[in-house]
Amino acid sequence: MQFRQQALARLQSPEELDLPVRFARPQGWLVLSVTVAAMAAASVWAVTGSVSSTVSAPAVLTYGQGSYVLQSPVAGQVTAVLAEEGERLPAGSPVLKVGTEQGDKVVRTLDAGRVTALAASTGQIISTGANVAAVEKVARTEAPLQATVYVPAESAAGIPAHAAVDLTVQSVPSQEYGVLHGEVTSVDRSAQSPQQIAAFLGDAQLGEQFTKKGRPVAVTVELERSSGTKSGYAWSSAEGPPFALTSMTLATGSIRLADRRPVDWLLP
Repeated sequence: MQFRQQALARLQSPEELDLPVRFARPQGWLVLSVTVAAMAAASVWAVTGSVSSTVSAPAVLTYGQGSYVLQSPVAGQVTAVLAEEGERLPAGSPVLKVGTEQGDKVVRTLDAGRVTALAASTGQIISTGANVAAVEKVARTEAPLQATVYVPAESAAGIPAHAAVDLTVQSVPSQEYGVLHGEVTSVDRSAQSPQQIAAFLGDAQLGEQFTKKGRPVAVTVELERSSGTKSGYAWSSAEGPPFALTSMTLATGSIRLADRRPVDWLLP
């Protein structure tokens, strides 16, 4: 009670009225000014700025026309393997010779292309319809490589036309030679099953590998050409790797998504 009376007495004392009013110190004004300026800049950026993001997904370099699995039309024993992996062959070229009761039969390519895998060896017994080779279709010898990136379906809608793509190629040390540059040319409308991917790439294992986390969408990427590199394509380094690239080489593609305004991220 005594303290309360003393406090009231101080408030009622007239000599308290002539005390000087203490304004904010210069340091306080500086802090306030900086805070206001920062808030104003953040507000302007939230309305007019943009946020860039990327999506990374597995990719493979191909000639873009797909592959097919060559099957034996006859049953018998493989007496000779007439082609080699990596070899380019015209349509109707011999791949295997199979000994049957009616004599030797030759298994030939259906379309021109490059033999990416041989599933039969000399002496092996095969049945009618057995898979004996995978052939990647290549219409022209000078046809350029392109990349197919298998992007998660939920991210595909955010990929704009002509989006920039950086490809980290599995067989190329990125620390030394950098990444491969490309540009999106098309985005599929629907997600792909393991069977569809396997049919296009001619490899069932890749079909399973690319769909482990769900059915992806295939994004086609045109590789940027360059006459100043050994590979013939543009890299983040000046010269790129000192060797040519081959199809069916695995990579990881990093695709730049459409820019989004920050306010879109902040609003619920």
